[in-house]
Amino acid sequence: MKQILLITDGCSNVGTSPVVAAAHAKAEGISVNVVGVLDYGDVGELGAAEIEEIARAGGGMSRLVHMRQLSQTVQMMTRKTVMQTVQLAVQKELKQVLGNGSIEALPPEKRGEVVRVIDELGETQALKVALLIDASASMKPKMAAVEEAIQDLMLSLQARQGKSELSVFHFPGTRHGEECVLDRDWTSNLNGVHAIFPRLQMGGTTPTGPALMHVIDFYRGGDYGKRSRDERDGMMSDYVV
Repeated sequence: MKQILLITDGCSNVGTSPVVAAAHAKAEGISVNVVGVLDYGDVGELGAAEIEEIARAGGGMSRLVHMRQLSQTVQMMTRKTVMQTVQLAVQKELKQVLGNGSIEALPPEKRGEVVRVIDELGETQALKVALLIDASASMKPKMAAVEEAIQDLMLSLQARQGKSELSVFHFPGTRHGEECVLDRDWTSNLNGVHAIFPRLQMGGTTPTGPALMHVIDFYRGGDYGKRSRDERDGMMSDYVV
């Protein structure tokens, strides 16, 4: 099971629409979850609407949370979307076998057995979570909360029975024109994750859409950049959400 978990606090302002990019991720079997991080201010109506639209297009969940709630929310969203993915697969299988895709339509004893299988699969299926962090200037005071959330998410993933791996990206990059940077390749080890944050240079634009496309290509096997941006934009331009 594949997920992108986007942590941001505002509107994208450069490149491909993040809503279109999220729809592209969903088409490739990658769910996109979005956490909007609040402090004493607000992400604003436009930012909140974009966060919801990205998650909806990506087949995932969205939440607006204060920094003190970030760690708990990240863990909850990751696990809940795993269960949703498993449940959808089970519903599809039920429809093929029984001609009825509703778990609620089953007799109570059968329904309980299906729920037990869903819970078991949720804990045992292999899981990959690509964490995508908005490193624009306004996120700087929130980085300590983001770092804590990553540490807690890693501990939560390690507690699962199935294989769980986490990768970490941030955007924008440190060099001119660098839309997204891989900070940590797939790992199930906590060592080294804390070293990401002191190196981050906060600031610049917010290329959320291009950053999502970067992570999608990373899931494909690292062929990001082999197609020109014009080719990618043209490929997605007819997608309507």
